[in-house]
Amino acid sequence: MIDTEVKDNERILYPFQERTIHQILDEILSQGQDFNLLYQLPTGGGKTVIFSEIAKRYIERTEKKVLILTHRIELSVQTSKELDAINVKNKIINSSVKEVPNQKDYNCFIAMVETLNNRLQDDENFLKGIGLVIVDEAHYNSFRKIFQYYKDANILGVTATPLSSNKALPLNDNYDKLLVGESIASLIEQGYLANAETYTYDVNLHGLKIGSNGDFTVSSSEVVYGNHFMQEKLLFAYEEIAVGKKTLIFNAGIETSMRVEETFKKRNYPIKHLDSTFSDKDRKDVLKWFRETDGAILTSVGILTTGFDEPTVECIILNRATRSLTLYHQMIGRGSRVLENKNSFLLIDLGNNVRRFGLWQDYINWQDAFKFPDRFLEARMSEMEDLQFEADFTFPKGIEEYIDIDKLKDFNIKEIYQECIDKGSKGKEAVDQSLENHFEVIKEGAEDYFHGLELMEALTPHIEHRLKQYTKSITKSTPNYFKYLMETYVRQLRQKLRENLDDE
Repeated sequence: MIDTEVKDNERILYPFQERTIHQILDEILSQGQDFNLLYQLPTGGGKTVIFSEIAKRYIERTEKKVLILTHRIELSVQTSKELDAINVKNKIINSSVKEVPNQKDYNCFIAMVETLNNRLQDDENFLKGIGLVIVDEAHYNSFRKIFQYYKDANILGVTATPLSSNKALPLNDNYDKLLVGESIASLIEQGYLANAETYTYDVNLHGLKIGSNGDFTVSSSEVVYGNHFMQEKLLFAYEEIAVGKKTLIFNAGIETSMRVEETFKKRNYPIKHLDSTFSDKDRKDVLKWFRETDGAILTSVGILTTGFDEPTVECIILNRATRSLTLYHQMIGRGSRVLENKNSFLLIDLGNNVRRFGLWQDYINWQDAFKFPDRFLEARMSEMEDLQFEADFTFPKGIEEYIDIDKLKDFNIKEIYQECIDKGSKGKEAVDQSLENHFEVIKEGAEDYFHGLELMEALTPHIEHRLKQYTKSITKSTPNYFKYLMETYVRQLRQKLRENLDDE
């Protein structure tokens, strides 16, 4: 979050923040009660500072109260502290608050959405005199259940990514207009955000499955990222780019994160694991250790994407793949805080996420995303699938000692396929030539048949990658055909190795 100064209970705002506050208040106060506004600002741009100041000025101008909704207790506490700093009397509505008899003593209430929903179900007038409802992290759909109780109030949603967490419930159902704030590139240029130095490592994501929420499932991610090869790739990337840097590693599953901790501890790197099952005390202890330890590494799962602010983070590692643009921006944003001696941070992508979404700093047409979310998401996902097949393949570490990798790289199955078609041959000949190519490099490097099988196993991801490129070239291809092609290819390659290599 961008730091600003408080002096005499007045927040000294940056010029873009002051402009934004005027814009938002003018929109809300001029449009009348039947108007809801959504505001977009990148992670790290100071959303809490902005909407807290909006709350203060709205209260002063209308003499009505403000309700701020959050989905995590950390965000509630953070917001309350911000309001205290600018002298706005506020109260947090948590699970221990059953009633608020002294409401006249407060101008602003901060509530966890589930807690407030329970109170409103018992008493629709649980909080009185609310003129403005501010929704932090407005892309989450849990807030919708509260809106029915405040039909006579304006709603201001605030988010870094104006895309609903549920594709079936778009944000334009509840918000009349989107106001787009400063872009990431603009905030970097003005010195308000640190720039990301991005490093990508190609990862074979075959085996990932998409769940009902539209993202890759945790169980399939655990299989892909929990294996020895991926652990080694993570360690290699860290040692190549980020040794000694304070690092956050984001994982999809708890088992993967715990294996990461184990892998790094074997190399004597200072690392701790953190996930949502930790007690409040243990979590605070881990975060305190991370804050105070030079070069500390924190590997985590689904807990530090919102409500966490540690300015000293120097490196973000995405040790996972996601199809959520929101999550992508939230994870990277944890490293974007500017300090006196920090105007950039490292980003290591081990999930092909940069290829899927573009660089974190790239321009995004958020108005298009807000107005036509289905079209916006479908275009990005189809582009992802196309680009995936064009990627250079990354071979397993150490295999170059046995395999002539250049001979594999020089074989372009799409070009071979086209040559076959151009001369009137069957396109399937390209697969036969590919099989021969794999056989030759394994035969040259294998000590015997069993060693050849080990090398073939190590090259299985490359075989899959190449055959996907082939099936992408032909006009009629189905998942079943690819499965048949893969099984046949592996069986024939194994047979050729058996016939040509000594099995002693």
